[in-house]
Amino acid sequence: MDGATPDDYRGFMVRQRHEVRDRFPALDGPDALLDNAGGSQMPADAIEAAHRYMTQCFVQLGADYATSRQASAIMDQAHRLARMVVGDDGRGQVILGPSTSCLVAMLADCYRRAFDPRRPEVIVAESGHEANVGPWVRLEREGWKPVFWKLDPSNCLCPVETLRSLVSERTRIVAFPHVSNLLGSIEDVAEITRIAHSAGARVVVDGVAYAPHRAIDAAAWNVDWYVFSTYKVYGPHMAAMYGTREAMSQLEGPNHYFISRDEGPYKFELGGLLHEGCAAWVGTGAYLGWLAGRETDAALDRSAVIEAFEQMTALEEPLQRTLLEWLAARQDITLFGPAASSPLRVPTFSFVHKSMSSRQIAQAANAAGLGIRFGHYYAHRLCKALGLDPEDGVVRVSLVHYNSPEEVQRLISFLHEYMSGG
Repeated sequence: MDGATPDDYRGFMVRQRHEVRDRFPALDGPDALLDNAGGSQMPADAIEAAHRYMTQCFVQLGADYATSRQASAIMDQAHRLARMVVGDDGRGQVILGPSTSCLVAMLADCYRRAFDPRRPEVIVAESGHEANVGPWVRLEREGWKPVFWKLDPSNCLCPVETLRSLVSERTRIVAFPHVSNLLGSIEDVAEITRIAHSAGARVVVDGVAYAPHRAIDAAAWNVDWYVFSTYKVYGPHMAAMYGTREAMSQLEGPNHYFISRDEGPYKFELGGLLHEGCAAWVGTGAYLGWLAGRETDAALDRSAVIEAFEQMTALEEPLQRTLLEWLAARQDITLFGPAASSPLRVPTFSFVHKSMSSRQIAQAANAAGLGIRFGHYYAHRLCKALGLDPEDGVVRVSLVHYNSPEEVQRLISFLHEYMSGG
């Protein structure tokens, strides 16, 4: 839109947003779906792809008849799409599984069995979701020493300088979130990884709260392990975990004994894949291609993935700015995480009111058809570090690119009236 005025650009964005929303059947319902960090909606492309798989090739993999070959090809496409989304440059592979919690628990168990007494420490960020905290802390029973990378409550970050003082030749793993699922701030993955690698440690990055908003670039960041949930990135209830071949080769996967250590990701995909989920994930890839402006029959490539996420960022930014400006102006709430819209933030917002409980606010909003929630969101330790009761936790609003300005204004109007005693 070279030469376009600001008004032209706003019109362009509204038109594009309308087209985007038309791709998501669930958005026709009565509720404003503003809890997307807990799980995003699926576009029709993904839903239809799962339906086709279950009606046309719902068979076992690996046989030579045509239907089985077609099913096997779809599983391969699902892996290729995950590698493309994560930004692999050929140095790694992607394991598919039922959830991020399951994949990280599996990974921690692999490291348990590969315990090295020379490197018994695992550094865990206090800002993390329990999926990438608990499995590492539990290794203490097996002789590991968990070391917490503490949060600075003044800026809601785990300081990089603190990490430099924590890593040593005894550090085996540094586990941290790319984005806290409460705070919304984007961590410097490349710098954290550099610090960990300087001590000979590996990183395990929880990208669940980042992946719905921005393009992952695991190769550029040089990470060892990076995991995200496909069901929070417009796909089925599954997860994907990238690992470098070097990191994978050091571990024995949990799959059957006769599967070679060299057969990654198969050696980590215990019990096989969710077939219809993989088909739906391939359909999500078709949606990304559409969002990037590719022709329907064009093969998806990495540049299209990047363009799709750039479009998401452009659609999200005005929503983020509007809600942040309103939240930051309130004297009766405490907002956690960055108070200003910037490229270093995603539109996930958590706050507490000075006199109303988070439960009270969220349930009143729910009764008004606003899909938000309250609680600790499995960031239990983070809530404690912030001085909060985890059971009441925070009110969280989490937007994605298919949300609309009208939904944000509807939320603001409700919160203003409710918090003002109206």
